[in-house]
Amino acid sequence: MAFEADLSEHYAEEGLLQRIIEALAETGVSSASATSQDLKPVDEFHIGGISATAALIDQLELKPAMKVLDIGSGIGGTARFVAERAGAHVTGIDLTSEYTLTATALSELVDMGGMTEFQIASALELPFDDDSFDAALMLHVGMNVPDKPALMAEVARVLRSDGLFAIYDIMKVGSEPVSFPVPWASVAENSFLADLQTYREASAHAGFEEISSRDRTTQALEFFAEQKRRSGTHGLPAVGLHLLMGADYPTKLTNMVGGISDRKPAPTELILRLE
Repeated sequence: MAFEADLSEHYAEEGLLQRIIEALAETGVSSASATSQDLKPVDEFHIGGISATAALIDQLELKPAMKVLDIGSGIGGTARFVAERAGAHVTGIDLTSEYTLTATALSELVDMGGMTEFQIASALELPFDDDSFDAALMLHVGMNVPDKPALMAEVARVLRSDGLFAIYDIMKVGSEPVSFPVPWASVAENSFLADLQTYREASAHAGFEEISSRDRTTQALEFFAEQKRRSGTHGLPAVGLHLLMGADYPTKLTNMVGGISDRKPAPTELILRLE
């Protein structure tokens, strides 16, 4: 699919693993001593970072030995967090080969290779049998998927009955367009923002029932303000999301924060259960 090739190119950053290792070394953390917590400033690639991940995951009923699918797993931060927090085995899929290779290497680096695995795959063509997972996660991914009904149908196919699907996406709330580039797209043609109602309709058609939803704009703006305060005091940290977003990181961040402040999109949670 053409949009998937564009998407992979948007996120691709060659030499990512080495840059992360070098950034860790700047903070005094060697590759031999690194822990999963040392990676948190760079491997939770969504608004709110680890706090937002915890806020989403803590609403679920994850237990040890569960099998969890992380859709758009990036460099593996959420998968590692869930594996540690719940004792579950997490499989991550992502279109970007550099992210997938880095995710695998980082899990091995922090001795979590046995609890997580990653592969290159499309969310619209999941390479798994029916009823393979107890739960699924998707954090800041739906903005890159144009066909929400197909996405929901694929997740429903691989989930077991009563399986939970936790979504944390940036969703459209206003009629005004966002300015580009933003972290998920360099140009408007590759951005597929949709409102909460679109997600609801697509999920209901696939057999999900809604458990809960909530707008996280307030928490997002507080997070942005704290990040700005820290960078103003200490400068850009050695280990951070700028390692993933390239030279135009400041513009992407400014456009995203401005859009959310103006209520064009909103970071939104949606918890679903397969009926």
